[in-house]
Amino acid sequence: MRLLTHIALLLAGIWTMLPGAVRAADFVLLSDLAPGIVQSMRYATPVNFTGARVPGYKTATCILTRPTAEALAAVQEQLEMQGLGLVVFDCYRPERAVAAFVDWSRKPGIDDDRAKQFFAPAVPARRLFAQGYIATRSGHSRGHTVDLGLITLGAMPPLPTTLPAGDCTSPQDAADGLLDMGSSFDCLDRKSWFGAKCVTGTQARNRDTLRAAMIAAGFSPYEKEWWHYSYPPGDSGSGFDFPVDPAALPAGD
Repeated sequence: MRLLTHIALLLAGIWTMLPGAVRAADFVLLSDLAPGIVQSMRYATPVNFTGARVPGYKTATCILTRPTAEALAAVQEQLEMQGLGLVVFDCYRPERAVAAFVDWSRKPGIDDDRAKQFFAPAVPARRLFAQGYIATRSGHSRGHTVDLGLITLGAMPPLPTTLPAGDCTSPQDAADGLLDMGSSFDCLDRKSWFGAKCVTGTQARNRDTLRAAMIAAGFSPYEKEWWHYSYPPGDSGSGFDFPVDPAALPAGD
């Protein structure tokens, strides 16, 4: 029994030292490390594909692991030299929010919902998982995945309060100081794929600018979502479920 206990403790110790292994004590507020990055946390509002504030988002606050936040701060510093900045749409995501996405996709008649029609106009809700737009497990829940875009430096895009007309394949966000990426954030559509051929030259260059800056800082892109990056890539550890709220930030394991 002592031998088994020793082995278990050894394995636990190895796990905590593995690159990418996340501990509760690793989480920080992005604003503490990179106050210049604009936060426009969409799941803390009803303007997202579910049509409601997502469970677990008590505040519109970006929480990430310290290494991820430090890497984003470096990206922001480099972009400022080009007159640009970052805006984050989603950061740490509680596991309860991921579960809520699954429940949402199973609601009867959800494909007729206005929010669903805006954010996923061409894909049935139940097919969003199979097509890679939503996952049953997310790197967001481990604090090292972030959804973000580019803004003109100094712009302060407000949190949206209502859905625009049309659907997400139109660049509605550009009027708020966001650079035009060819689709809105969380547009669950082929137009959001990084290599989509249906975007303009300006939209493609804006995507390239974001991608180059993020990859240079060690982030890994997701090809089906121009806004989605993970740091460091490859962590497959367990997620967390504390709410998005500075008061709930874990102090340690």
